Amino acid sequence: MNYSLVKRTVSLVGFTAFIITFSGFKANAETTSATALTGTTNANVSTNATQLQTQTLTPEASAPEVAQAITPGRATRGGSSYIGVGGNIGLSGDTTIGEGAFAVFSKFGLTNNFSARPGALFGDNTVILLPLTLDFPVESVTETPQQQLNVAPYIGGGAAISTGRDSTVGFLLTGGVDVPLSNEFTANAGVNVGFIDETDVGLQLGVGYNF
Repeated sequence: MNYSLVKRTVSLVGFTAFIITFSGFKANAETTSATALTGTTNANVSTNATQLQTQTLTPEASAPEVAQAITPGRATRGGSSYIGVGGNIGLSGDTTIGEGAFAVFSKFGLTNNFSARPGALFGDNTVILLPLTLDFPVESVTETPQQQLNVAPYIGGGAAISTGRDSTVGFLLTGGVDVPLSNEFTANAGVNVGFIDETDVGLQLGVGYNF
């Protein structure tokens, strides 16, 4: 029997088996490495996408508020806009501001803080009032909730126009309080001081309908 040939055959088979086994281990190692790399890449992509989304949303969330536009007829921190009627009690002066008269008055909110309050006093010589006022927040004048009375002060200035034979324009100071009575009505008490020919002072009282 040719033992040399058998020995060579066994050696060749063993070497071949070693080559096949080594190739299998190498392929498995490369596959595992590729899988780990892919997982890391996906994680990085996911993390970067999350960071990009956060960076995109953050400026919008922290962006400064847009300045409030003037909106005639809006409510202010002192309450609703309204139009009303009442009376004027003259305290001093020669124009209708300083005399007893029928009064038409109004409040048109412009921003959260400011209002236009045009009005007119009808007497011998009608006086048109055109003030711009700063409205203060509604506050309670009592400490007990059961007797709470809310008032909203305001103060401002503008023009007073006397429509007599010789129409005259003068400076106007005004101040007072609005008292919300319900969702529909607001009571008003205010003092008007006009500087037309001389100083005229009148106390205006009335009730307005909210809108």
